[in-house]
Amino acid sequence: MARICAITGKRPTTGSIIHRKGQAKKSGGIGTHVTKTTKRKFRPNVQRVKVRLASGQIKRMWVSVKAIKAGLVEKA
Repeated sequence: MARICAITGKRPTTGSIIHRKGQAKKSGGIGTHVTKTTKRKFRPNVQRVKVRLASGQIKRMWVSVKAIKAGLVEKA
């Protein structure tokens, strides 16, 4: 099941883990160099909550914590 926010549409995005080797120039070295990059996922903080809809109906849905804190949903 895809973790997608029903309100904001937030979804997992991809990025990279960057491995570096060497000592930084400001620490007296010759600089760091990238040795390897691997894929990773940034997953949003999505939680399943009971939400009161505009029609008065109560429904469970996946909502991001950012939307809950912003008051975009009314918890039932």
